[in-house]
Amino acid sequence: MFKQAIKIGMLSSFGLLLIGMSSCKNVEEKAAEIHNHAFTIDTHVDTPYHLLNKDFNISEYHPYEAGGSRVDFPRMKEGGLDGIFFAAFTSQRERSEENILIAREKADELIDSIYAACNKYSDMAEVALDVADGYRLEREGKRAIYIGLENGFPIGTEISEVERYYNKGVRYITLCHTSNNDICDSSTDREGPEFNGLSKFGEEVVKEMNRLGILIDVSHISDSSYYDVIELSSAPIIASHSCARAICDNPRNLSDDMLKALAKNGGVIQMCILDDYVKAPNKNSERYQKEMELRERYRKAGKMTKEEEQKIWAEWRQMQIDYPKEKPSVADAVDHIDHIVKVIGIDYVGIGTDFDGGGGLKDCADVSQMMNITIELLKRGYTKEEIHKIWGGNFMRVFKQVEDLAEKV
Repeated sequence: MFKQAIKIGMLSSFGLLLIGMSSCKNVEEKAAEIHNHAFTIDTHVDTPYHLLNKDFNISEYHPYEAGGSRVDFPRMKEGGLDGIFFAAFTSQRERSEENILIAREKADELIDSIYAACNKYSDMAEVALDVADGYRLEREGKRAIYIGLENGFPIGTEISEVERYYNKGVRYITLCHTSNNDICDSSTDREGPEFNGLSKFGEEVVKEMNRLGILIDVSHISDSSYYDVIELSSAPIIASHSCARAICDNPRNLSDDMLKALAKNGGVIQMCILDDYVKAPNKNSERYQKEMELRERYRKAGKMTKEEEQKIWAEWRQMQIDYPKEKPSVADAVDHIDHIVKVIGIDYVGIGTDFDGGGGLKDCADVSQMMNITIELLKRGYTKEEIHKIWGGNFMRVFKQVEDLAEKV
């Protein structure tokens, strides 16, 4: 009798194990179905710098390793990612005429590299210019590559540059980066505010972006700049890669009041998975100090040769190998989505990873693992319709509104 009871108990435990395994499988299968039927878009990666490396072929699959690229066309397909914004990033330097021209030249080079890659591998991806292009390319089984300009520094004080970048395919401009520029104050400038928000020229830039139909990206800008943009813009805005300040107290993230203003504006915040925005970093760690030293050295550098630039990137990659971080998890990142939804609802949040610019989690290390976010959302009870909104529906709605309003301004 005793042996029979043990046997029954063992069978019951085995049955529960099978049910648990089946349940896990069902969640993954359901997540895959939802993910693959959504139009999925990542609104911020810094992959174009890899395109300048002659040894990097974006048409080939690169298993992720520390220091390497987190994005290529085959991994986008594997991760079920339909669209992506490649950022033409330029760092902020002293606002001299020479440095502005250097930044302009670099931004143009990065944009040209995006076109070159898409033209060379046109069977895999194309540069997309509007909402319709994204959906068309999804139907064709190609990746839609949109272009963003991260940091308005290359514009200098020439308003005509805004339209020139629009004509080159740029569909959002991140108004500034880590320091103040001629457009607005940054959230992280060491010297503090310069204009207490937008400059007079920055006000012109916002109006010109509205006129042309360029998305205004408020990631990186100061709180006062943010509220100036909200008040002035006739179109909804985006934060292409930011998180919730209530969960991680970082000036790059949006406070609850800022989130509420965003919802009133009709815009969207794209959750970033860069670890310092997901969880506060340990500023006493050797890794943090090394990273800050390297960023400062790059910021202070003048015009660099390709060899000098490649050396800086090689140092960055080596630093990630020598000083590995304990990355947050997908669950930690989705905590931000939960908070944003709680504060302003499901219609104002999306995803902008910042891959190749520091973004990446321990269980979402590269673009091939994007479905892990969908699995976590499903586990937390988000519906198919809600997940579709997060993965692209909300952002594409805002994008379309900006397009439509441009015709009326």
